[in-house]
Amino acid sequence: MAKLGKRARAAKEAFAGKENLTVEEAVALIKGNAKTKFDQTVEIAMNLGVDPRHADQMVRGSVNLPNGTGKSVRVAVFARGAKAEEAQKAGADIVGAEDLMEIVQGGKIEFDRCIATPDMMPIVGRLGKVLGPRNLMPNPKVGTVTMDVAEAVEAAKGGQVTFKAEKAGVVHAGVGKTSFDEAKLVENIRAFVDAVSKARPTGAKGTYMKKVFLTSTMGPGVSVDVVSATGNS
Repeated sequence: MAKLGKRARAAKEAFAGKENLTVEEAVALIKGNAKTKFDQTVEIAMNLGVDPRHADQMVRGSVNLPNGTGKSVRVAVFARGAKAEEAQKAGADIVGAEDLMEIVQGGKIEFDRCIATPDMMPIVGRLGKVLGPRNLMPNPKVGTVTMDVAEAVEAAKGGQVTFKAEKAGVVHAGVGKTSFDEAKLVENIRAFVDAVSKARPTGAKGTYMKKVFLTSTMGPGVSVDVVSATGNS
């Protein structure tokens, strides 16, 4: 515990007074203070000028990070027949229909992404109370309700990240690992910010991107200059 205490204090001191950094500066600071034995996730959080309680201010979408997430993603697919076979060949971890619905209803959720063919949505719809709070509900707006299940599975496995604004207008996601090269992390971060920027809803008024923060799993957070995050600096 003493060692962890020293690390925490050292990290806090390193981050003290650091704010509104460029993306490059923030990434270097986070990587330089990631001292744990495991490979930490680099996370981004964005405060947006929206109220997602209103339908015309909901922010939702997906982005294929150019350098992946560094995370192994378990994918479940609701499909039958040829589409189920297609999903299995593409590398889906779990494939099923009513049988998969029963497994999920029983509380066994051993997947990170859920994909469904359109004809399966009457079944998947019954799982809204289970999948919805976990942000796992398939949605055509992010490409997880589709007939092209192979492409969707490959995208999920290859580094696709989905995002959705929470109650306070915050969007967050993992954008890589601290073991990634700084340039690759910066590229991923800007790709994510660009996707959120393009997902600006029609009802958003005034400043859309208010604040951007970066952190690692075990490290302090640091604010990033919004202009730098967009790559327009």
